[in-house]
Amino acid sequence: MLALVATFVFSCLLFLSKPCARDMRLFLASICQELALSLLGFLAGYRLLGGVASTATAADAMPLMQSFKRKRPAAKVESAEDTGEPSVLDLPELAIDCILAKLPPAELRNMAAVCRSMRDRCRSDHFWESHMSRKWGSVLGTAAREEWRSYLSSSTAPGGGASCGSAGSAKHRRWLAALSCVCPVVSWMRPRADGAAGRSVGPVLDDSVMSWYLHMESGKFWFPAQVYNREHGHVGFMMSCYDAELSYDFRTDSFRARYPPHGRRTVVVEDGVHWDRIRAAPVETLAHDLHASDSLHQLRPGDNIEIQWRRNKEFPYGWWYGVVGHLESCDGNEHFCRCHLSDTVVLEFNQYTPGSRWRQSLVNRKDHREEGNEGVGFYGGIRKLHKKDEISKWKQLWPTDILE
Repeated sequence: MLALVATFVFSCLLFLSKPCARDMRLFLASICQELALSLLGFLAGYRLLGGVASTATAADAMPLMQSFKRKRPAAKVESAEDTGEPSVLDLPELAIDCILAKLPPAELRNMAAVCRSMRDRCRSDHFWESHMSRKWGSVLGTAAREEWRSYLSSSTAPGGGASCGSAGSAKHRRWLAALSCVCPVVSWMRPRADGAAGRSVGPVLDDSVMSWYLHMESGKFWFPAQVYNREHGHVGFMMSCYDAELSYDFRTDSFRARYPPHGRRTVVVEDGVHWDRIRAAPVETLAHDLHASDSLHQLRPGDNIEIQWRRNKEFPYGWWYGVVGHLESCDGNEHFCRCHLSDTVVLEFNQYTPGSRWRQSLVNRKDHREEGNEGVGFYGGIRKLHKKDEISKWKQLWPTDILE
């Protein structure tokens, strides 16, 4: 460090005493850059030893743990015996992995900026899969995973398809690596795909689980899921669940939903969609496709079901909650009921008032296809609800007033 300062001073004196040739200017610029990088390295080491307190908030970046030290080359690092300060990197591999497994995502991400060894270890899918499942597991289904793979392979995806290691010049990457040790938030940055620098375009894009997690957190990745009671609980969508594309907003801990156009309606966007209104699609049937019902022969009065319904042929299907009712000829006595033997299944939507055209529908158990007309809409595939949490969720969404 001192040698570089002395060289810099000597170069400045030489610059003032002689005409400044092109080679001399390049040499002086190189010395300045090396001096700056050395200063950043010094500050990084000072920070990692606990000399600088972090002021990052929990929403942006958690502070680095002060017990972690950056591992330097053997020729320049004082041993633990000389400094009296043991390093976590001196622990056995299994012990380090156990410690990293306990870190929350923000601190695990910060640890990846400590050194190359920690970077490779902290980016391991092994650590991030548990974080991914814990936070996003309830809203990510098969369709979302396929969309992520498509997002990675698409050359038009925001942020490009190249990782930070291959984007920008080597000199620029060197500066970012040095800065990331002093300020961990720099580890989120990457050079622009067009070569311009100085602007953050989000976390590094690669095929790691860490990258997927951070893109979900940043809101740059729109993923398919389903939303209960769409459009702020619009009365026309009560007790239904529709497909949408969602993006997370970390500032409000909620989502932005983008519903596809249908009929004459354009794309509808809803902000502030909370976690309790979102679910991963329970089946892989697309919104405009008829679901193949595989449980019609099992349906009995009192069973909870979801059925596809759409207003007309141009609309996508939504999933609507209902229960299986008794035939008109049945008195409802469970000991004498034979409704489950009939080819006709009665579906009841008790959120509507008795006598409403939406209150009840009949479907054929043996040969059920899309049924209905422009007056009452079109009823599609049926799925029986077996899980208690699915049934409980619908009951939580029950409207306070009976619908007309």
